[in-house]
Amino acid sequence: MLPINRSSISRVSLLLALAGALLACTSAPTYNPTVFPYDINEERLAKEDIKTVVLAHVNLGTISRTYLEKEAPRIDSMVTSYLKEKGFKVLPQRDFTRHWNAAVRAYGDPIDPTSGKVNMKTFVQIMTSVRDEMRETTDLDAFIFTDLVELQTAFSGGLQHIARWDGVARKPSLQGPGTGVAADFDWGKLVAVASLQVSIYDMELQRVFISRGGLEATEAIDSRSSKGEYVRRRNLLENTEQIKEGISLAFYPFIPYEDWPGTP
Repeated sequence: MLPINRSSISRVSLLLALAGALLACTSAPTYNPTVFPYDINEERLAKEDIKTVVLAHVNLGTISRTYLEKEAPRIDSMVTSYLKEKGFKVLPQRDFTRHWNAAVRAYGDPIDPTSGKVNMKTFVQIMTSVRDEMRETTDLDAFIFTDLVELQTAFSGGLQHIARWDGVARKPSLQGPGTGVAADFDWGKLVAVASLQVSIYDMELQRVFISRGGLEATEAIDSRSSKGEYVRRRNLLENTEQIKEGISLAFYPFIPYEDWPGTP
């Protein structure tokens, strides 16, 4: 039998320990202080087993920008896929829409098409009617509202131009024939960005969860402008991986997400 070199074993153990520590550090999500301060009613959720849900086709708050509203069905489809992957049963949105439209005929439209403001009294009447109808015909546990909201932030200066909001970090994009940005471009100028806001209400119409996850910037740097202006992007919310990240952030901690970049 060969003699055991204890010093060699010690060095190997130390190297393995260091490698493990390094791997742990590199695999941990990068802290992002912009994560949305979610609100979750753990007491109610402990009493209710939410497994069957339906996505509302209407916003809970004010209506989304027209150019974002056009993307809402595609985002809702991705949200539906995400929920199913996590073990939820998702009822067809058309069921909610049918009952909603019937209630609107009875109580009136709660959304002012001019201002986009919501008459909450009418909204509650309609939701109560929808809840009652769906309670009789389905095993529904909760309603999920998925609002596409637009915010403003700025890209950072220095060498790395990064915009951070609602838990994400995004680089700027160019739009136009040019390939660069003017040296004196004002990186402190506000740029429009989009987020997904998720609100979950139980069958008593009590809110049990609300949070938000960043998606993409809705504006790009206009390469044709000598002043470096922002213009609305022609193709909105097209990066599938970034949208998936935003969805995961928006549902945390209602649905666990290992890469959530906030403080546990």
